Amino acid sequence: MSAEFGGRTGLRGKLSQWLRGGGRKDAADDGGREALLLAAAAAGLPLAPAAHPAPGYRCSCDRVGCPTPARHPVSFAWQTQSTTDRAQIERWARHQPQANFITATGMVHDVLDVPLQAGREALARLLYAGIEVGPVAESDDGRLLFFTLTRGTPEDEDEWWPCELDCHPETMDEHPGLRWHCRGSYVLVPPARLPGDDQTVHWVRGPEHALPDPLTLLEHLTDACARHAGQEPDHTNAAWPLRH
Repeated sequence: MSAEFGGRTGLRGKLSQWLRGGGRKDAADDGGREALLLAAAAAGLPLAPAAHPAPGYRCSCDRVGCPTPARHPVSFAWQTQSTTDRAQIERWARHQPQANFITATGMVHDVLDVPLQAGREALARLLYAGIEVGPVAESDDGRLLFFTLTRGTPEDEDEWWPCELDCHPETMDEHPGLRWHCRGSYVLVPPARLPGDDQTVHWVRGPEHALPDPLTLLEHLTDACARHAGQEPDHTNAAWPLRH
């Protein structure tokens, strides 16, 4: 599911500038932030406002010792609040100019979230093999996010686990570092700012790329995670969390 930009060359130009990796702060300052958010929504990613960094590596929320500063929604109703409606996103972006945004997973898309070096290795292998890869975002806190189609609601509820940003599956030893964000979870959507100097979440491959089926990426990602952790990949479990 790719974004249709129509004749909006200005939006395409701002998106291309961001994807080239130059002028991230300039893009955010000159309206590029809103353009990128609208591009994500046009690709079908439902968005909702999130917290943002505050001075002293703190979070803009009022929670003392927030465990995920600048990485969580501002509303407990984020799942129902999440939308692709252009007018609503424009209002949020303009009325909350510092806010990050999350995208709710398990509705239209899932996210396979892996350690940065493992993700880069897997991405290179996937592209070399000619496998379709969808949008990919890089988080400067050391993660690479692969956006895929959602697998929906499986018949066997035990095949899935809802992942918050600070949770880990029971099978982490078998699939080190891999988090599958599906129903009941979310990730930050670019452009987003993290606590620290020049720490961001930004696109490596933008939302104009079609969302692939997660199973086409999963074996490459789990193998790369195993190598990254110094383990031999176990192909018998490569399709976790789906059992065959």
